[in-house]
Amino acid sequence: MTEPGDSLRRRTPYLPIHKRPKLTLPGNARVAVWTIVNVENWSPLGAMPRTVLPPPMGQPLLPDVPNWAWHEYGMRVGFWRFVEVLGARKLKATFALNGTVVDLYREACQAALDAGWDFMGHGFVQKPMHKVDDQRAAIADTIKAIRDFTGKPPRGWESPGLTETDETLDLLAEAGIEYVADWVLDEQPVPLATRAGTIVSVPYTVEINDVVISAVEKQPSDEIFRRGRDQFDRLYLDGAKAPRVMAISIHPYLTGVPHRIKYLEMLYDYILGHDGVVMWTGAEILDWYRSAAS
Repeated sequence: MTEPGDSLRRRTPYLPIHKRPKLTLPGNARVAVWTIVNVENWSPLGAMPRTVLPPPMGQPLLPDVPNWAWHEYGMRVGFWRFVEVLGARKLKATFALNGTVVDLYREACQAALDAGWDFMGHGFVQKPMHKVDDQRAAIADTIKAIRDFTGKPPRGWESPGLTETDETLDLLAEAGIEYVADWVLDEQPVPLATRAGTIVSVPYTVEINDVVISAVEKQPSDEIFRRGRDQFDRLYLDGAKAPRVMAISIHPYLTGVPHRIKYLEMLYDYILGHDGVVMWTGAEILDWYRSAAS
């Protein structure tokens, strides 16, 4: 009998970044930057995945109107700021969505499709994979919902909360998923072994991620710019020796609010002010890595 987590070290060998085969970005670029816009189904029937307002007298209540509405604001207002900010700079995001979002927030999904964003599975509802009764079915349902809406299945997957059981990666590969964002362990894509062949980890982030910055650490509004700028500067420096991947992970109810959105704009404008940068989606990074590593 194996212990939970027993599979992790077997998925990919330890290999320091300076000892790997050389990778080259187009035009000898130093950094590939991808943006992940996360859109989720927070059911008002249960406890909220995140809260901004603690319960009165410490007693959680259902329905949790203020915290559910906090998230819903993001879909009514904040998401559309993302569409404007990215569109104005001719940038395409990777759109991480719960499968049920296709019906709940159809206008947002249509806007992402019209903008040419890369759709990525993000669970069927916003629930840790450990709490999903049938992971295989949830993965299949999510893929079907995205395929029915866009005309093609998602190539990537980001589990809610980056959660996986020891079987999740195998189930994803068996379902045809080609890359995952859960394994935040590198600055270059990394192959992960599964019982259905190799799946690729495209570098994601828990650092330049507004859940951590704004909801967990509760940093000042400009932190995504300050931290993002510093992150980019070092990756740009290191990218002169070997190319790096930088992820920017945002949620409509957090970075889409009035007092934070300008700092996201400032971060993009700072990055775009540098030569030697490609602004890609997760699928584009995957395709580059497969070609460059072959």
